[in-house]
Amino acid sequence: MDGLRIEILKYLEKNSRVDLAELGVLMGVDEVTVANEIADMEKKKIICGYHTLIDWDKAGVEAVTALIEVKVTPQRNQGFDRIAERIYNYDEVRSVYLISGGYDLLVTLEGKTLKEVSHFVSERLSTIQDVVGTATYFILKKYKDHGTIMVRGREEERILVTP
Repeated sequence: MDGLRIEILKYLEKNSRVDLAELGVLMGVDEVTVANEIADMEKKKIICGYHTLIDWDKAGVEAVTALIEVKVTPQRNQGFDRIAERIYNYDEVRSVYLISGGYDLLVTLEGKTLKEVSHFVSERLSTIQDVVGTATYFILKKYKDHGTIMVRGREEERILVTP
């Protein structure tokens, strides 16, 4: 992949709402070139989607996010793909990753309450054939998410200096 595409991707990852003419100026090319590059990368699924990062707590929406480690028995000729597909097709599931370590998959899921999330894990996820174990961790507070700091530290206190 050429340098222009890499630079466009780096910029879009931080600010997907950028004006294409502005991005063209930053990249040293015209707006049409930027638009064509982005369209081609969308077509090739290099750019997979655009998302808005929302602090639901500040929006007043009650939500629970959990990380679930899932241990599975991999399938012959399919590895973890079939079971991962079954899991990622649930609406509650936000992400599924194949990971190294004691578990095989890391699943991020969202629900309205702890009980709802727990029910999903015990009744839907744990009962899938070839799932041999799960461990659930609830997100209590987000400090940084997708490269964005979600909380700001205390305002720096000024020390009064007197002569």
